[in-house]
Amino acid sequence: MKLIKYLYLFVCLVFFYSCGSDDVSPEPGNVINKNTDLLQLPVAITNLGDPGIGSVTNLNSFDFVAEMGVGWNLGNSLDVVNDTDLFNTTKTEWGNPLPSKAVIDKVAETGFKTLRLPVSWRTNQNPVAPYQIEAGYLQRVKNVVDWAMSNDMHVILNIHHDNEWLRPIESEKANANARLKSTWTQIATYFEAYNEQLIFEVMNEPRLKNVPEEWNGGSVSGRRIVNEYTKTAVDAIRETKGNNSNRQLMITPWAGSAINKAMDDLVVPNNDPNIIITVHTYFPFQYALNGEGIWGSEQEKAALRAEFENIKQKWIVRENRPVILGEWGTRTDKIPVANRIEYAKFYVEEATKRGLLTVLWDDGGNIGLLDRRTLRWRSQTQADAIVESSLIEE
Repeated sequence: MKLIKYLYLFVCLVFFYSCGSDDVSPEPGNVINKNTDLLQLPVAITNLGDPGIGSVTNLNSFDFVAEMGVGWNLGNSLDVVNDTDLFNTTKTEWGNPLPSKAVIDKVAETGFKTLRLPVSWRTNQNPVAPYQIEAGYLQRVKNVVDWAMSNDMHVILNIHHDNEWLRPIESEKANANARLKSTWTQIATYFEAYNEQLIFEVMNEPRLKNVPEEWNGGSVSGRRIVNEYTKTAVDAIRETKGNNSNRQLMITPWAGSAINKAMDDLVVPNNDPNIIITVHTYFPFQYALNGEGIWGSEQEKAALRAEFENIKQKWIVRENRPVILGEWGTRTDKIPVANRIEYAKFYVEEATKRGLLTVLWDDGGNIGLLDRRTLRWRSQTQADAIVESSLIEE
């Protein structure tokens, strides 16, 4: 029975590795890799001249962010995890269909120029050294990257919802660093042939979950370890060389927070010139994520301007680093559409005036603007307003 089981898994692996052109990404096979001695480093099959393939142009980070364009998140899709059954998740459990080229085409057709692609790797990765990622899963991620590249979009590829093993505490630091290095070595090697349109975001909202300081800026020791993890990831990517030597990378404070103590303690590894800062700001939280009340008083507008100005002064003015607001958005199930539109226009305009690039969080559910089954925006006016508001001059 064991022989039959492993033969079956081998056939699944070959099948998923070989599929790359389907309009809908297939389900990955299970990860049961008994090889704990040798790390395999598969490389994406690409052709020079394909969209997104070629040398990285060495733009400075500010010019690079300026040419990226307004963004949209494919949230709750490749980042789906099932903690009770890690190796048998369907990736559709959070209510969205599998990613498809039609979804990416729709987003690009509307005018979004950047796709943020949140990916959770642990459900398709051996949990023991050398932490092999399933080849078929890398191919599945590549499918979505290629769909975006065919629309001439930039793609932000990250590590998302891997906080269960990437915990910033001293007792787990050694193993987490080893796994993080292996993970980014594999991802960066696989995608090395892609040009500057592909950006690596080394961690999403790194934090220790279920502690009082989780969303309040973290602890001194926690922020220090997040810096160590950030350096591990950046070094691992740079060590793969080629296009990854100069590729633009994104790093973030504890929990992606715009709280001052979190931002102030973030250290840019090696003073790397090709590092972009990313923070998440659902502001104000009670309105944006809880869906409470109607937004738009002069006091509320002033508070949001102050939030943006604080981020700008910290990173753009004092640290000379460009900033991407990698997640923002509002509840679409509770907030009236007219108020969502007003908020979206103000948010994107005020951010853009300060040189902050916005990437809308879309989870396909309570914060979902695009219905991925019908390929219709829940408010076309809101989607258009986000794109149009991003085109104003700073």
